Amino acid sequence: MAEQAHAETEEPADADPSAVRRAVAGSAMGNTIEWYDFGVFGFMPAILGQVFFNASSTSEGALATFALLAVTFVIRPFGSVILGPLGDRLGRQKVLALTVILMSGSTFAIGLLPSWDTIGPAAAVLVILLRGLQGFSAGGEYGGAATFIAEYAPKKRRGFLGAWLEFGTLVGFFLGAAVVTVSTVVLGDETMREWGWRIPFLIAGPLGLVGLYLRNKLEDTPVFQEIEQQNKVAKSPLKELLTQHWRSILHLVGLVILLNVGDWIMLGYIETYLKDVLGLEGNVPLFIVMGVIAAMMLVIVPLGSLSDKIGRKPLLLGCCAGFLVLSIPAFTLMENSKEADGVNVMMLGGGLLMIGGCLVLFLAVVASTLPAMFPTQVRYGAFSIGYNFSTAAFAGTAPYIVGSLVDSTGNTLWPAFYLMGAALIAAVPIMLLPETKGVSMRGIKNSRECTTRTGDAPAPVTG
Repeated sequence: MAEQAHAETEEPADADPSAVRRAVAGSAMGNTIEWYDFGVFGFMPAILGQVFFNASSTSEGALATFALLAVTFVIRPFGSVILGPLGDRLGRQKVLALTVILMSGSTFAIGLLPSWDTIGPAAAVLVILLRGLQGFSAGGEYGGAATFIAEYAPKKRRGFLGAWLEFGTLVGFFLGAAVVTVSTVVLGDETMREWGWRIPFLIAGPLGLVGLYLRNKLEDTPVFQEIEQQNKVAKSPLKELLTQHWRSILHLVGLVILLNVGDWIMLGYIETYLKDVLGLEGNVPLFIVMGVIAAMMLVIVPLGSLSDKIGRKPLLLGCCAGFLVLSIPAFTLMENSKEADGVNVMMLGGGLLMIGGCLVLFLAVVASTLPAMFPTQVRYGAFSIGYNFSTAAFAGTAPYIVGSLVDSTGNTLWPAFYLMGAALIAAVPIMLLPETKGVSMRGIKNSRECTTRTGDAPAPVTG
């Protein structure tokens, strides 16, 4: 039976437009740095495995690097449990300034590390520690950044402005991949192994300084300042979110399974698929993935704006339906694109655009949807914990599981089956969500009960 939400009597004026723009830029910059790091690691795994783990072959080096990436995912939930509630207690801006320093600083420091050839196994220990620090800080980054934008954005433009956060994700991954690719083309494989690998990591330093500058120029969100002035800040946000909002956290975990699986099959596994299944060599797979990311960048913000008109749920359900219907045709089309002298570009591109097109529907609205599942007092922490536990369980594991299933069975449609399974699971929590288009971030109770539009009759909560 549908419940009814609280009706609001007053709604404070929207934040100054220039402050909103600064909030979006500062938040998106941190996300860009986080995914820049993933792009760097993801696009030169063999070299890094040889540099830090003394791998004897490219495949062994890639395996070592992917294991190193897994460290980030294991540590992220610990960061979310500490940094998320801290953001609810001390404020969003202070914690976000800290996370951008830790993320960019740890990535930059990797570029200064001596190699295995210089200090032996200590090189592996040092890079693992720095990756752990990066994962810890990332645990408090995304939830805080999405919360920051959502609490600053005018309620009728939250979809448009929130989409810029995931635009920053795509920019970061694209930039990391581009720096590695250009460096490899200019310097060559041998020079990259000797010292060229340091360049992409060192670039994270200036990026971090820009992010810190942007975030230090920001005041905390108007929504958080209001509960501060009213003495309504949670005294023990971790205890409150775990005892009162655990159902909403589980709701979020189930919802973002599809996001995590889709993200890491598209951004983490497809390059391996292009090499191992289609037999593409050299930098060709890198350029193909970068092309798909560029196409997603073109449409993600317009899709976010569309959600301000038609709602978030139509796009989320469209993502689920798309993966259920198109995953098998997409991977069948890509596999059949193999030709004697290469690949059929139209067939390959069509398959990739099907997968990327479905994924971008979710990406466009994730930052405007998820913060509206929790009340202000626990929003940062609850979002961060739910998101990062789901990420640890389903994101980093997706490329490994899918790749292992393809290798062990010889069935190249396993990525499609995995996406379809994730879509089926996510469809249930998506259906249970209320529509939050045009709904204020003030007064939200939980993931099933939200505030109403000012001046409107109470909005029913579906599910």
